[in-house]
Amino acid sequence: MSDSRLPKIRAVDARPVVHRGQPSVLLRDPLRLTDKTVVIPQHLAPFLTLCDGTRDSSALRAALAVRGGPIIGQGGLEQLLSQLDEALLLDNDRFEEAREEALDQYRQAPFRRPVLAGESYPADGGELRYLLRGYIDAVEDVRPDLAGGRGLVSPHIDYGRGWSVYGRVWKRATEMVKATELVVVLGTDHSGKDGRLTLTRQHYATPFGVLPTAQDVVDGLAKAMGAEIAFTDELHHRSEHSIELAAVWLHHIREGQPCQLVPILCGSFDHFIRGEAEPQHDLPMNALLDALREAMTERQGIVVVAGDLSHMGPAFGGKPLGIVERARLQAADNELIERICTGDAQGFYEAVKREGNRHNVCGLPPIYLAVRMLSPVRGEQVAYHRCPADEKGTSLVSVCGIVFN
Repeated sequence: MSDSRLPKIRAVDARPVVHRGQPSVLLRDPLRLTDKTVVIPQHLAPFLTLCDGTRDSSALRAALAVRGGPIIGQGGLEQLLSQLDEALLLDNDRFEEAREEALDQYRQAPFRRPVLAGESYPADGGELRYLLRGYIDAVEDVRPDLAGGRGLVSPHIDYGRGWSVYGRVWKRATEMVKATELVVVLGTDHSGKDGRLTLTRQHYATPFGVLPTAQDVVDGLAKAMGAEIAFTDELHHRSEHSIELAAVWLHHIREGQPCQLVPILCGSFDHFIRGEAEPQHDLPMNALLDALREAMTERQGIVVVAGDLSHMGPAFGGKPLGIVERARLQAADNELIERICTGDAQGFYEAVKREGNRHNVCGLPPIYLAVRMLSPVRGEQVAYHRCPADEKGTSLVSVCGIVFN
């Protein structure tokens, strides 16, 4: 946490917008501790990188000027810093107090509420059931007869764009999902970093009811990893959507019948990609995998991954995708899917690392962990789709459906 006189920007959601006819950047707290947002002109964006906790307001103005940035008066700077502070975008006492209060409320609640219900999908169980059943009925060429399966890879993109992949993979996995007693859900943590694996003892609710968390398994995992590491980012579970989108499908396929969950959020592998460490040598990760394997031998369980593949184009800071770029993207995705289906966790990771993760494969951590956990394992590709990510169709998110047996 930074000195209040030396402002330090947190890792925040930053999205390009047009505000009053001017290219701008909208800043928002990824933990959703507040509804307040800050919009700054695009030309002021370099200012944010200077807020690293080493400069006071005078030094910030000077550093911006030295770098050829826009001139900003002391009054304007103080106003901007005040707005960032009120929106909980600075790493300081105000943010820490809000985070602790929110974490306490999250833990005391009877369950983790479905935050996307009523926004990304219907909050009413009957309407939601009708919607998901329609997706499944539309994929007539898929047989739901995979008995004895060990898990699956499902997207976490919104249902509206990824419906065909969701429908195909969950239809194919119907028998294994209905037969399971325990489901380990590995979801992308879009706010997580340094490969951090985050547990929670909280139950997950869906519009169909509540899926109880296997707290005895969570306690065992926390003991193996170290509780401080296991629960440091627990509040991420409150607003992260990846596990929620998988839990809804899980509950639907089971026709509303609950089963026990082990929800685990998986932080970014960026530091591994940069060569600062290697995932196969990460002690907390190895401890978690060993403990999960032991837990899975004691009861009938499966692993569900909630992770997407590539994110390319202007919507993700890249160039517009043409025909050639789309073909290259699909070729790269095909290599990743092949590695997954052959149970080659290391090869999957190295294929992403080789390109510096330039395709922004956000599902890298949970998919890698699932394949390592289940090894030796084989996968069956059930679906693949490239979803539009901007109005012009020049940005794409690729998603796949894979079942493990």
